[in-house]
Amino acid sequence: MLAEVVLTVSQSKRLIAKGVAAHPAVRRARERGWIIISTGTTDGYVVEEILGKPFDRYAYVTGHVVPPGFDSKTKLASKNLPDVILHNGEVVEGMNRFEAARRLGPGDVFIKGANALNYEKKIAGVCIGDPNAGTVGGTLGPIIGRRVTLVIPVGLEKLVAHDILETARLLGQGEDTANHVHPLFPITGEIITEIEAFQLLCGVQVRHVGSGGIFGAEGAVRLLLQGTPEQVEAALQLTEELHKEPPF
Repeated sequence: MLAEVVLTVSQSKRLIAKGVAAHPAVRRARERGWIIISTGTTDGYVVEEILGKPFDRYAYVTGHVVPPGFDSKTKLASKNLPDVILHNGEVVEGMNRFEAARRLGPGDVFIKGANALNYEKKIAGVCIGDPNAGTVGGTLGPIIGRRVTLVIPVGLEKLVAHDILETARLLGQGEDTANHVHPLFPITGEIITEIEAFQLLCGVQVRHVGSGGIFGAEGAVRLLLQGTPEQVEAALQLTEELHKEPPF
């Protein structure tokens, strides 16, 4: 059976967050292990789904993109919340992501969003605003060296036209720039888009067939769902719930 759905950006973020919470590696680490959730817009939704309660997502945003002339200070909190870190399902106080990353090991999970995606190659990219490369610069070494599962929640709106590795090389050449140009840090891991989220939650196969819209659907994705009648119906019921999600 086939069905088609359209999700706005915020609805996709909610779906992806639910998919991350349902991922087997995350579920195992919630029972026994460490989970570090980095800051970010999608990551704030992930915090809500993993903790199972409302969370001040506006206070969990660091780097962000807004329209020209928009003052984000009117929407975002003046002070960020501390990093959300869980050990055996309990929130750990007084520890940041960089300190916690050095305690991780196989079976533990680090969750980090992204700004760009080459879906078929399973490569994501993170725009870097910090000269020390921010979260990825300070945690990727321990994540790789300690064989930690890196979960990357990223919407299909972040698909880019060019190869992320080539773009990263171009941005790293040190040429003169007319304004501030952000480097791009390629990362790989367990990439969770709307496709994986629907598969994890409902068992359907998903194909991305279109993007975009107007009147608030800018950046929306059109998805084709395929599965048994029971699987498709479950996905459609989930979509109805997602349609209640307000814009960020």
